[in-house]
Amino acid sequence: MHKSILSALTLSALLGHAVAADWKAAADWLKLPEGRAQLGNMHGDIAVSSKDEVFVSMLDAKAGLLVFGADGKWLRNVPDAPADFHGFVIKKQADGEFIYGARLGGQSILKLTLDGKKVLEIPASVIPDAFKNKVPKNTKKNAKGEIVPAPNEGQSFVRLTGMDVAPNGDWFVTDGYASSYVHRFDKDGKYLKSFGGRKAPYEFSTLHKIAVDTRFSPVRIICCDREKLRVVHLSIEGEFLGEVAKDLLAPAAIAVQGDYALVGEIGGAVSVLDKAGKLVARLGLNTEKAEVKNNQTKPEVWRPGFVTAPHGVAFNAAGDVFVAEYSVYGRVHRFNKL
Repeated sequence: MHKSILSALTLSALLGHAVAADWKAAADWLKLPEGRAQLGNMHGDIAVSSKDEVFVSMLDAKAGLLVFGADGKWLRNVPDAPADFHGFVIKKQADGEFIYGARLGGQSILKLTLDGKKVLEIPASVIPDAFKNKVPKNTKKNAKGEIVPAPNEGQSFVRLTGMDVAPNGDWFVTDGYASSYVHRFDKDGKYLKSFGGRKAPYEFSTLHKIAVDTRFSPVRIICCDREKLRVVHLSIEGEFLGEVAKDLLAPAAIAVQGDYALVGEIGGAVSVLDKAGKLVARLGLNTEKAEVKNNQTKPEVWRPGFVTAPHGVAFNAAGDVFVAEYSVYGRVHRFNKL
């Protein structure tokens, strides 16, 4: 038997938890936009609006955000959306529904309407340099034996990878590819504070994506510490509260709805955790090492219901699960709640 046929149902039964049959893979649900042989290069995120429209971020200057209907049909591109939304969320608020996105290369954080109009932009320059990484000094020599300063040597920078918005409107943004600090802003974009990083008690290593955990009062921040293979809780003031789950397959993305936290593991699985951090279900488990944790897995080896490198996860209102892959070809999964 092909070893990756070990299903999420079997794994859950072995672990003594509820079965993953609560969700069922919807094969080939997404229809490609006309003229595209493949969806395209993806290193981003996914979110679902209140109208059940599915937004997918792309590494594509002409189509930074694609929008699909609940039936998987392509509807439109979001005008003027950037092509580097590594992490974004959609939030419905009293004054409308908005996209909040952390730009990986753009050195800023954006709030947009669903049709792409800019509402607010926070430049990374408002974050104190003490909480940023710096471009290291160049130690390489040129042909003359001289050490030539590197471009931007000593300059502070961020590589923003994920964010979420609290019920009170505060923004929490993680600098996952640089300092692994979380930066907090108020609803008007005013910088408030930073916390986390690589030193004790946090000791983060690639704090990749985060979510506001509304299952608790007061709300908490739930974080994917990818290279430490764990999910952790922080208070909204930045206190380290402890590990939620560990020994995961490189957790890279997280979303919270109702009683559950949904964790996309770039090593080849999507886990559903309860409030106590226990595994409720595991979806899409792929044990073929050559297929997971990279963006080069070719479409001809894809199998319905088996993920390769989950990089973004989301629920819709009905509890269906959506997964955006890290893939140069582009792939989005759907698991319907039964």
